[in-house]
Amino acid sequence: MLSVQDLTVQFGKRVLFNEVNLNFVRGNCYGIIGANGAGKSTFLKVLSGELTPNRGSASLEPGNRMAVLSQNHFGYEDKQVLDVVKMGYEELYAIEQEKNAIYMKPDATDADGMRAAELENQYGEMGGWTADSDAAELLSNMGITEDLHYKLMEELSGPEKVKVLLAQALFGNPDILLLDEPTNDLDAHTVHWLADFLADFPNTVIVVSHDRYFLDMVCTHIVDIDRQQASIYTGNYSFWYQSSQLAAQQLANKNKKMEQKKAEMMEFIQRFSANASKSKQATSRKKALEKLDFTEIKPSSRRYPFIAFQPEREPGDQILKVSNLSKTSPDGTVLFKNVSFTMNSPDKIALVGREAAALTAFYEVLAGIEKPDTGTIEWGQTITPQYLPNENNDFFTEEVGQLDLVEWLRQYSQNKDEQFIRGFLGRMLFGGEEVHKQVKVLSGGEKVRCMMSKAMLNHPNFLLLDEPTNHLDLESITALNNALKDFKGNLIMSSHDHELVNTVANRIIEISSRGMIDSLLTYEEFLESEEIEKKRESIYPVMA
Repeated sequence: MLSVQDLTVQFGKRVLFNEVNLNFVRGNCYGIIGANGAGKSTFLKVLSGELTPNRGSASLEPGNRMAVLSQNHFGYEDKQVLDVVKMGYEELYAIEQEKNAIYMKPDATDADGMRAAELENQYGEMGGWTADSDAAELLSNMGITEDLHYKLMEELSGPEKVKVLLAQALFGNPDILLLDEPTNDLDAHTVHWLADFLADFPNTVIVVSHDRYFLDMVCTHIVDIDRQQASIYTGNYSFWYQSSQLAAQQLANKNKKMEQKKAEMMEFIQRFSANASKSKQATSRKKALEKLDFTEIKPSSRRYPFIAFQPEREPGDQILKVSNLSKTSPDGTVLFKNVSFTMNSPDKIALVGREAAALTAFYEVLAGIEKPDTGTIEWGQTITPQYLPNENNDFFTEEVGQLDLVEWLRQYSQNKDEQFIRGFLGRMLFGGEEVHKQVKVLSGGEKVRCMMSKAMLNHPNFLLLDEPTNHLDLESITALNNALKDFKGNLIMSSHDHELVNTVANRIIEISSRGMIDSLLTYEEFLESEEIEKKRESIYPVMA
């Protein structure tokens, strides 16, 4: 067990945690949530011992081992991939290195021999005899093929390094596993594998993630960091979110009878329990929910932005027709080719592919920023598209860095009235004096929220969204998800947020350098379809 006692963390006058007390129990997976800047990553650093709190402590039960997902993707460049994984179990790896060094000594003594025998015994008891095969199995399950296992880390791509470091953290079944944003840069299939792995993991997992689908799949409990405290609630993220929203509604209506409040909460618990079937831990979660004390649930102090894309005109019958579209990069690499499709009135398309650069290039061609090598694009006469790029640096250059938020957004508005502009900024939680903040000091998340304000201001009936959830917190992601579900126009989007894609898109198009796959499936159906996998093998014959 891992315990937190009277934990207080303060930076200058800013207090993140004030006398927090928590216990993390074996067999549970805890999802850490909180607004941006609330201290989620700081909390993990305190738990791992990387950061010393101002007061209090985090103590690990004697004999337990903790593993932490490394955030340094370049920390093992001169190490062999398989060795990097085994380094996750530090004591085992140290024993392996020491005994191997003894065997390499040409003048080994009797004392060396006795030490080697002692080490061999410890090595066997710790599972050392299967260390290589266990590490190799983890790597293979994550898509790191056997030919890469003996290469140096510097020879791997960025996403491959991420997978190796994740395998390092998982190696040797640690008693406590700390994961900070483990799904970043992972493909959908690896995220699914990791979710299944953690659902079966017998020990304690503590994870920070902005991926709601992942949190729902793996978490038995949510740790909500709010008001300088951290509170544990039973259930996954969706349960916490719905519960906190219900609690907020009930708090607003103080005259509601307590028994009616209890009945509403218990009805919700029963409905949630009945539907919590995706996770392998659904049975234990349901039992926990049935015992839940509804008075535990408190409304969150966090604010959700108001996102609503309201088209000025409805799309006509002709939306978008793409014919034989192809594009190569400046170095001659084929990004995508032979892409043809026609969008119909209800279509909301999720664009997927193995190369992020190819997806971005496709959006830039559709938006008219780049020209295709071949093919044509025909927009319907009634269509007013709005493009939210993955990289928005062109909108926040040095030239506009001195502008405040009102002046920045006014550039894109026909109505120049300050109160009108403030209204759109206010929807994205820029209120009061904050609207006079200069553009040059904005964070990544604040820039994305500004781009959302710009998009809403233009009232489009067609959205092009390249990774719109990047840099956003869970509250903004949830608000965007709801807005896109309610959007009356058409859209093409790409996102690593599984829940967003699965609940918004009714059509999936996969593009590549060899062709495309077009399917009228939900995202989950697309990922699980054997027919789609056969088509993919024909598109990626070298990698199949």
